[in-house]
Amino acid sequence: MAGNPPTTGTALTVSTRAATAIVVADMVGVGVFTSLGFQVTDIPSGFALLLLWFVGGVVALCGAFSYAELAAMFPRSSGEYNFLTRAYGPAFGFMAGWLSATVGFSAPVALAAMAFGQYAGAVLPGVPALPLGLAVIWLVSAVRLRGGRHGSAFQIGFTLLKFALILAFIVAGFAGGGGGSVSFAPSASDPALIFSTGFAVSLVFVMYAYSGWNAATYIVGDLSDPARSVPRALFIGTGFVLALYVALNAAFLYTTPVAELAGQIEVGLISGRHVFGEAGGRLVGLLICVGLIPTIGAMMWIGPSVAVAMGEDVPLLHRFARRSPTGVPVAAILLQAVIASLLLLTRSFAAVLEFIQFGLLVCAFLTVLGLMRLRIVQPDLPRPFRAWGYPVTPLIFLGTTLFMLVHLAASRPLQSLAGCLLMLAGLGLHAVTAAQARRAAGKAAP
Repeated sequence: MAGNPPTTGTALTVSTRAATAIVVADMVGVGVFTSLGFQVTDIPSGFALLLLWFVGGVVALCGAFSYAELAAMFPRSSGEYNFLTRAYGPAFGFMAGWLSATVGFSAPVALAAMAFGQYAGAVLPGVPALPLGLAVIWLVSAVRLRGGRHGSAFQIGFTLLKFALILAFIVAGFAGGGGGSVSFAPSASDPALIFSTGFAVSLVFVMYAYSGWNAATYIVGDLSDPARSVPRALFIGTGFVLALYVALNAAFLYTTPVAELAGQIEVGLISGRHVFGEAGGRLVGLLICVGLIPTIGAMMWIGPSVAVAMGEDVPLLHRFARRSPTGVPVAAILLQAVIASLLLLTRSFAAVLEFIQFGLLVCAFLTVLGLMRLRIVQPDLPRPFRAWGYPVTPLIFLGTTLFMLVHLAASRPLQSLAGCLLMLAGLGLHAVTAAQARRAAGKAAP
């Protein structure tokens, strides 16, 4: 049954520092370097724009409070697969695990690898993006397959380098005098902007940029003291990224006229040219490339934990639960690397990413709702950590997530329907595996 300790191998011990680095690295990808261009078209106020990124961080923290309570209660690696199994039963857990183990992590890895190849073109002109994307996937996978301290050192080192480069960009931007055209002081028109449709729609994309705040819950079983380590990793990592995102977007607005940013995807490159001159594009391209390596590393670290947990519970998937003598889930890592590479080769991962977002949001919604359900139906369960601000913080997260789901269903009905079908496929596959397990148990009975 789900929730039992691993049956094979020995799990690695991950420090709180490494878990925090995973949270930060998983969150800070290309989203923060591309979203602002679409936000400034509807929100011309610097104050309202920075508030938008602050609100997104607060919502992510509200989700982190709930996930931290669940992770401390049920310290088994695999995230929503574990939580939904505990809150609703194996079928819902399998549905979430199916989504995560197939494309939930592989598609973002492929997207980040393609972005790596594209931005590397600013640093190495003429080098094709596809081979670079494949190379970074398998380079990071090779580091993960070595296991031991190499993975932790790799993740912490590249995350610190990412932070140093972004901080240098922010400092250089504000030290350069500024060429932006917006004011950060609040004005009389800000309340209308904050409660406008444009602000609400922009929040959807901001929350995408914050996705990854729950990363440490996927490796909670590898932490020596989950009740302390997971809350610290989630809160410190998410709070740090909140401050970083607000400061980085302030630097973009301070250095670059809004007219140049409006409708543009390559916000970081445009702002980089204002900060560093014509060489800015190459420097920012290097910054983003370096930053994407730990992002891919974080997803290649936490993603395979789902296949491992499912392999421990489902006999047909048992091979994915096997670990090497050093505790590395080799088959699960290779599965995710292969799927990510195939998505990268077919160039279809962008469409996959669009429809899995709906499913991933549904799983997050059900997880936080499951926390509230467990508080009601099993109030006596040991809770080493309790969500701060309960029930207000879970309700804030649930309300925001529900708004995003409604928006996605209205604006992308086909992709949302495809996401629903993918979840239903997971439920159907669980029914098949459960029936096979019952038949096998019946044959084994005397």
